[in-house]
Amino acid sequence: MLDALVLPLAGVAVLAALASAAVSLAASRWPRVLSWLSFPLLGVCALAALASGIDALWFGGAHQAVLPLGLPWLPWEVNVDPLTGVFLLILGAVLLAVAVYGPGYAREFRNGRDSLAALGVFTALFVLGMLGVLLAADAFLFMVAWELMSLASYFLVAFQHEQAEHRHAAFLYLLMAHVAGLAILLAFGVLAAASGSFSFAVMRSMHPDAFWAAVAFALALLGFGTKAGLAPLHVWLPEAHPAAPSHISALMSAVMLKVALYGFLRVVFDLLGPPQWGFGVTLVLVGGATAVMGVLFALQQTDLKRLLAYSSIENLGIIFLALGLAQIFQVARHPALAALALVAALYQALNHALLKGLLFLGAGAVLHGAHERSLEHLGGLLRRMPRTGWFFLIGCLGMAAVPPLNGFVSEWLTFQAALQAWQLHDSLLRILVPLAAAALALTAALGAAVFVRAFGTAFLGRARSRQARHAHEVGRGMLAGQALLVLGIAIAALLPGPVLGLLARAATQLTGAAVSGDGWLWLTPISPSVASYAPLPILAVLLVVGALGVALLRPRRRAAIRRAVPWDCGFAPPTPRMQYSAAGFAQPQRRVFAPLYALHEQVTPGRYEQAVGDRAWRQLYLPLGTLTDRVADLARRMQAGHVRRYLAWSLITLLVLLWIVS
Repeated sequence: MLDALVLPLAGVAVLAALASAAVSLAASRWPRVLSWLSFPLLGVCALAALASGIDALWFGGAHQAVLPLGLPWLPWEVNVDPLTGVFLLILGAVLLAVAVYGPGYAREFRNGRDSLAALGVFTALFVLGMLGVLLAADAFLFMVAWELMSLASYFLVAFQHEQAEHRHAAFLYLLMAHVAGLAILLAFGVLAAASGSFSFAVMRSMHPDAFWAAVAFALALLGFGTKAGLAPLHVWLPEAHPAAPSHISALMSAVMLKVALYGFLRVVFDLLGPPQWGFGVTLVLVGGATAVMGVLFALQQTDLKRLLAYSSIENLGIIFLALGLAQIFQVARHPALAALALVAALYQALNHALLKGLLFLGAGAVLHGAHERSLEHLGGLLRRMPRTGWFFLIGCLGMAAVPPLNGFVSEWLTFQAALQAWQLHDSLLRILVPLAAAALALTAALGAAVFVRAFGTAFLGRARSRQARHAHEVGRGMLAGQALLVLGIAIAALLPGPVLGLLARAATQLTGAAVSGDGWLWLTPISPSVASYAPLPILAVLLVVGALGVALLRPRRRAAIRRAVPWDCGFAPPTPRMQYSAAGFAQPQRRVFAPLYALHEQVTPGRYEQAVGDRAWRQLYLPLGTLTDRVADLARRMQAGHVRRYLAWSLITLLVLLWIVS
């Protein structure tokens, strides 16, 4: 009986998102509509999506329906299977936190010039587009929902359009989104040409030959990789995330990037047919390079939201690296290892959604309470924003993959898959996979440094600016939104066996092999003799050691405490300028990896300025933009002139076409 509720629950989620968009139109006249109706309806949408995803994962199977919409000869088809269920679970969990968090954050815009109606309408349409992509079972509905997701998020990035940098970020995002959409459309065109249908069910049964499969893979990697932020297609992401409102940044990083991942999995692992070893090698190389590049640039950022954006690039690189391992093991006829690598990728996607959603909401709370997001101007926030600080610390520890938090579980699973390279027979792959594991280890170590730096400079030490000194804690709603994600993090961290069991349904669907977590206490993905992990005993040991430390350090008897100024060796009292800055913290890594950065440093008496640029932007996109301008200028000159010139061009075009046809 509960199995039959999967599609109705998904339908409730879609209708709730539509209703939220409709009622948000009244927010320009009655601003409280956002708090009373728009965000609560998004909460209903989140609960329905969450329930539908859990239902699909719990019972398995595919649930399909044909909608009376679309074109007369091409109706829209919807489908919910375990793969869809994983991403409905991600969307529902993050959206629920955003729905609780949003009213308090949006209250800041009530007295400004920004349109609350636009914020509510486009947020709901953005969610509706992501739901449509996840539910689509034909290429037509998929592309309609994809474009809705891209256009709605463009308007959200451009929400505060009076700022020039936000307009620039929105334009860049829209440009890259259209390039991605065109590549995805062409990939579906290749699959439709081979199968003769736009339906995913038909595409799944009829596959293109090896050459056209490689073309479709390249187009899918270009399209979905652009939206996911893979290097060097990532340039829009560190611009768009800081420009959007913080709860939208949470949705974009935690959910939209995963929707791109879903699309790639659906096309490459489900519709494209048998894997090729070249696909896996490409994904390992691209994923590893993206992960290392993302963490290196995250380490140099002083803008908190920009740092989190580059960290998202890093994590998507880790996910695609794991997908490459899954393809390699599948080609090598090790389906169990392929399923393990795929589960590691899905677990990393879930963990990243929960952790990065929490951190972006925390960054929004810092911006709301301190009106500042530069690490160089923050500091000491833990005293003024203690609850936000502790939530942010949990997110930082999780992203640093510190056990027993959930970020450790997925990276540990990825390492377990990579360490099975000895079972491969190809010598080149037996060298490549350990190198990928080394890149993952480097990424993990630098990732820990990123979040130690982020939390330390923002929340510890002394305030570096007036804004930080006058910061205040945010309201209960914004704290409750963060607390919901902490609850999800605790479940994913302390119960990895049951969570892995749910995610394994999707891996079994795509690889045909099963992965077992062996119970709720111990996680042994390969065998107990190879490796095992149990977070609850680790947590118990940490709690016991902490309790013993408190008991030993606590004074046994109350004694009179005399307070006095400590001896400072004759130096002046410490000031904020004496503590490590964000740039100073990252200086050693900046020196070691200097060839990878486009560095600009300027030293003047009493002042040091530095800018860390992206070589991909300067060496790829700027020359490409210059070339485009020149071609456009040439076209303008060619079309500007007399009627005789137009007639001449028309005659030349006609002659060329006649020559081609004949």
